[in-house]
Amino acid sequence: MRLSRVAKATSALFAAMALVLTGASAATAATAAERPLAATGYVALGDSYSAGVGAGSYDSASGSCKRSTKAYAALWAAANSPSSFDFTACSGAKTGDVLNGQLAPLSSSTGLVSISVGGNDAGFTDTMTTCALQGESACLAAVSKAVGYIDDTLPGQLDGVYGAISEKAPSAHVVVLGYPHFYKLDGSCSVGLSEKSRAAINGAADEINGVIAQRAADHGFTFADVNSTFAGHELCSGSPWLHSVTVPIDESYHPTAAGQSDGYLPVFRSAA
Repeated sequence: MRLSRVAKATSALFAAMALVLTGASAATAATAAERPLAATGYVALGDSYSAGVGAGSYDSASGSCKRSTKAYAALWAAANSPSSFDFTACSGAKTGDVLNGQLAPLSSSTGLVSISVGGNDAGFTDTMTTCALQGESACLAAVSKAVGYIDDTLPGQLDGVYGAISEKAPSAHVVVLGYPHFYKLDGSCSVGLSEKSRAAINGAADEINGVIAQRAADHGFTFADVNSTFAGHELCSGSPWLHSVTVPIDESYHPTAAGQSDGYLPVFRSAA
C-alpha cells in the first residue's frame, strides 16, 4: 500500500488543516458566521457521495444521477435558504463529468461550492466489486492499482476541476469533502472480506483523502475530513452509516441517510 506515500498523504492532510486553522487564506479562514448565507448562491457538485446515493428519497427529475433530498447539500440548503441552490452532483461522476456537465451554474455571484470527486476516477466501483467477489489476493492487487492511480494521475485531474471552479466562480468559498473509512477494523464482522483487505481499503481512503486535501489546499479551498464523524459508524461497527452490498447494487458502500445527515452534514456545515 505504499506506506511512505500514505505517510506523505497524511502529512499533506494535516498541512491543509493547518492552513485553515492558522488563517493562511482569508477565504478558507472565514467562518460561517462571517458569510451572509442568505445572500450566497450555493452550487453542489460532485459524485454519488454528494448526490446522496444510498440515502433514498431521490428526486425523480434527476434520473440516473439519483440526487437525494436527504443529501448533505440539500439538507444544508433547506436549513440555510441560500439565494440560489443548484444541485448538479451525479451518481457515477468522474472529474471529466464534473468539467463537462456540472459547472454551468457557477458564476461570479456564486458564494459557496461543495464537491466530492475522485473516487470513481480511481476505480472505486471495480475495486469494491473485486474485493467482494474475488478474494484477498485479487482485492489487494485491485487496491494497489487504485492507489497507483491516485498517486500518479488523480492530482492532475483534480487540478483541472479545481482550476475550472476558480475560473468560473472566483469569489466562491469552496469546500472539498473527502471519503470515510469503510470498515472498523477488528470490528463485529465475522464473514466477508478478510481483515487485511479491509485495512487495505481503508488505507486507500487515506491515500485519496491526502491527495484531495493537498490539491484543495493548493487551490485555496477548504478540505473537510468526514472520518471524525464517521468514526464508530463504519461497516463492521455494529452501527454503520454506510451500506454494505445492496439491491440496487449502486447503493452499495455509500452513506445511508444517517451518514448524510450525521456524517457529512455537520462537517460541511462547519466548513461552510
